[in-house]
Parts: sequence; C-alpha cells; structure tokens
Amino acid sequence: MSQVTNPLLTALFQFAFFYPIVMSFFWISGGLYYYFRRERKGRVRTDPPPLENAPFASILIPCHNEGDHVHETIAAALAQRYPQFEVIAINDGSRDDTGEKLNRLAALHPQLRVVHLDRNLGKANAMRMGALAARSDYLVCIDGDALLDEYAMHWMVWHLCSGTRVGAVTGNPRIRNRSTLLGRLQVGEFSSIIGMIKRAQRVYGRIFTVSGVICAFRRSALHRIGYWSDSMVTEDIDISWRLQMDHWDIRYEPNAMCFILMPETLGGLWKQRLRWAQGGVEVLIRHGRDLLSWRRRRMWAVLGEYVLSLAWAHIMALIIVLWALGLVVDLPEQLRVTTLLPSWHGVILALICLLQFAASIVIDRQYETGVGRNYYWMIWYPMAYWLLSFTTTVAALPKALSKRRGTRATWVSPDRGIR
Repeated sequence: MSQVTNPLLTALFQFAFFYPIVMSFFWISGGLYYYFRRERKGRVRTDPPPLENAPFASILIPCHNEGDHVHETIAAALAQRYPQFEVIAINDGSRDDTGEKLNRLAALHPQLRVVHLDRNLGKANAMRMGALAARSDYLVCIDGDALLDEYAMHWMVWHLCSGTRVGAVTGNPRIRNRSTLLGRLQVGEFSSIIGMIKRAQRVYGRIFTVSGVICAFRRSALHRIGYWSDSMVTEDIDISWRLQMDHWDIRYEPNAMCFILMPETLGGLWKQRLRWAQGGVEVLIRHGRDLLSWRRRRMWAVLGEYVLSLAWAHIMALIIVLWALGLVVDLPEQLRVTTLLPSWHGVILALICLLQFAASIVIDRQYETGVGRNYYWMIWYPMAYWLLSFTTTVAALPKALSKRRGTRATWVSPDRGIR
C-alpha cells in the first residue's frame, strides 16, 4: 500500500485498497446465496425442466471470417436436444471462405438457413438481420466460434417461457483453449469472477450485461427497444441496459453452457479487454443520465458499481503516476508516494482472493470436471487482472469520449488463441 501524508490522497488510496475487498465480499455472498438457493438442489445440465409445449425457437450465429470454425459451430448448434428449432447463420461480409462453407452446410441440413450480407456492417447489424429473418419469438444467439452445449437451448427457452417479462437470458461460457498461462487464468476468471458476479447481480436485482457469446432474447422485447445498436462497440452491454431500462427481466442460467476460444496473447487480450472497457464507458455516457429517474431505481446498483469501478481505476492510475514522478522529480511531501509494494495490505488482498477462488470452486465444480486443477495458476491472477482492468479502463475513457456519435461499430476477427 502506498504511503502519503496528504489527507485527501490518503482517503483516495484507502478507497483503492478497500474497494476490491468490499466488492469481493458482495460477489462471494451473492454468488453463494444464488448457489445454495437455486443451484445446489436444482436440476443438473442434463436434466432441464420440462417444457410441455416447447415453442419453435431460432439460433442466430453472426459470422465474419469464421471459415476455420464454422463447421464445428454449426454442428454443435444442430445437435441441440430441443424438439423444434432452426439455425440462421448470418455471413457479415466475410472475406474468407465462410460464405461457401455455410452454403454447403445449408444444402446438407434443412434446419440451417444462411443470410449473406454484402459488406461488413458489424455484429449488431448482423444480429438484427438474423432476428428479422427468424420465424420464432425466441432467439438464442451465439458467436461464430462457440460450441453450444446440447442442452443449452432448452434451458434458455425455458426461462423465456417461464415469465412474460423475461426479456433475455445470459448463459455460462466456458474456455476451451488452455495451452498457455493466459488461457488457464481465464478459466478461473470466467468462474471465480464473471460467473460469480452474474450470480450476485442476479440476487441483488439487475445484471450489468449478458454474455454476448451465449444469450437468448424474446424478439418482442427487442422490437420494443429497437434491437441492437450498431454504433456501440459492445452491443451486449447496451442491449442489456436498454432492456432493463424498459423493465424487462434478465436472468442468468449457469446450465446453459457453451465453449469458446479466448485470446492467449497479450496483444489479443489487450484489444479484447480495451473494447469491453470502451463499450462500458459508451453505455454509461449514453444511458447514465436516463437511469437517475425513480422509475429506473433498480438499475442504480449496477450504475453505482460501474461508476465506482471507473473511480477505482483512475485512482490506481494516479497512485502509479505520483510514484513514478517521485522517482525523477522532488515532489512536495503531501504528494509523495513512497512505495507501491503492498506490505500487509497485499496479504489481506491475497487471502480475499483465495477465499473467492475457493467459493467459485464450490459453485463451479458441477459444471465442469477437473476445473480445480487450473486454480494452481490463479496465484498470478490478482496482479494480472487488476493491472489489465485499470489500464484498459483508463485507456478506454478518452477513446469513448472522443468517439463521434453515430459511428458504425464494425468488427474484425479477434485473437482466438494459440493453435
């Protein structure tokens, strides 16, 4: 923990220390409550709740330069244990052989339809075209490299059918490339951080975002809010906020799993997390003021948590800048940061992290066998995650502020790991 004599800076630095601890306890308590209340004695993945009159449903798969993955993605989508459904693949101006492979697959599988777009207009536009082409009010949406679990569609449609105000369901993405330290760290991250946060947010009222790689929507709810926005860098965060601002409920279903590829290089991970951070700031800028009304008070917890996370990132940046300046400039005593070494504070943070990882193992073991062996690598996680989190957040703020409103957000093929 840094040592300063200025009272204001001392208060800010104390916030930087206590914020992750307090949030960890919120996530742990909420995640465990969700687990013991809804998962421990609930059904397992292979035993979803019965649907007496299972409605016709649609799977939407936007694809841009997915020639390497499209065969296995489509095969997993067609293997759903669900009575009646269609698969719609949207080829968003791919420059590789994605379109040709999709056409060959469509000729073999009557359930598959392909929509070809002549140029890359972004994932949001591709999803909207797929939704308009769908013959169902229930839309399961996955990425072009995701392998959908065979029971995932049943679980998600069941939620949409269980309440007329359920507008969306977010699923449980699992990492399938684990050949490097970055890959193994992300295995723990998706369970001990992302999965636990979604459980806790569901308990406390509202979810910050659906997982864009696996989610389901009621099309009539999307129609009310105008579908996905093609000017937002992260369409999943934006659609989540707008649905909940329109008083639709978003649920989390950990049994709805899919297996995804994640970046395993520092450059790829940086680009991905910078895009996520920029998307969060863009959504805050566009919708933050609208959330202040009393009618939308259930979103205040999400808004407050995100604003505090932004403050934490910039305070951390201030600590490091003052420390670095002190190495080359003789700063006044009130602004001097003598050390960045955590001292006893680091021991406390490490213990909290271990507690959070232990809780996530208890929760997550029923969804994937052998997941605990990856937690050996999680000793590196606090440093890696917090460093990446605050640097991308600080870098994303000026990018979001300088972005011209209405600019279309197109996409490029992301880093899919080391093959």
